Amino acid sequence: MDTTAIQRALVALGYSLAVDGMMGPKTRIAVQTFQRGAGLAADGIVGTLTVAALQSAASKRGAGQPATKGQHLPADWMPAARMKRIVVHWTAGAHRASGLDRRHYHILIEGDGKLVRGIPSIDLNDAREVKPGYAAHTLSCNTGSIGVSLCCMAGAVESPFNAGEAPMTRSQWEALPRVLADLCRRYGISVTPRTVLSHAEVQGTLGIKQKGKWDISRLAFDQTVRGAQACGDLFRAGTASLLAT
Repeated sequence: MDTTAIQRALVALGYSLAVDGMMGPKTRIAVQTFQRGAGLAADGIVGTLTVAALQSAASKRGAGQPATKGQHLPADWMPAARMKRIVVHWTAGAHRASGLDRRHYHILIEGDGKLVRGIPSIDLNDAREVKPGYAAHTLSCNTGSIGVSLCCMAGAVESPFNAGEAPMTRSQWEALPRVLADLCRRYGISVTPRTVLSHAEVQGTLGIKQKGKWDISRLAFDQTVRGAQACGDLFRAGTASLLAT
């Protein structure tokens, strides 16, 4: 497969990227995400095994194979509301959700991947009007925004990077796209950099000034991934992949 064919196959599987025939960073990240999901080495190299896996996945979709849409969030965690976006955070705390954490976010993912419901209901952040008790998770960007947070990164330092005493775990990161996919399905949120993004992307992408927030711009378990966009592209690609199945 040439690069154009690879990109077309990935787009058909739900990945958000341009079909331009160039193996740029977004295409490589999408390849790596696909490889992880297929149980292959996530090296970004489209060799024989990856080509076979892509062709098999494309064939199954083309044949109309029934998709498995396992829901991970309980239905009562997702009440009726008009929501515009999801903002992903880390708590800058321990691997367990504290009372303070639960007051600021709608959904939390603990260090072992366990999901915890925040105290504010999602509908309190409705896009039409926030209501008393809403989750105040993102400065000047709470109306219509769902706050999802990984419980981690207590004592972390941005530069030089130090993940602190509660580094983000792979279990949390792998649980994140499943949570995002459930929320996107429930609220009809498309997966774009403006609608599914990290706190660290809010200022640059939406133009809403934040206070030096860098969650999520580094992965403690994979320090080759650097920057808010690189991290955001990873969880967006993973979410899009789940929504496509």
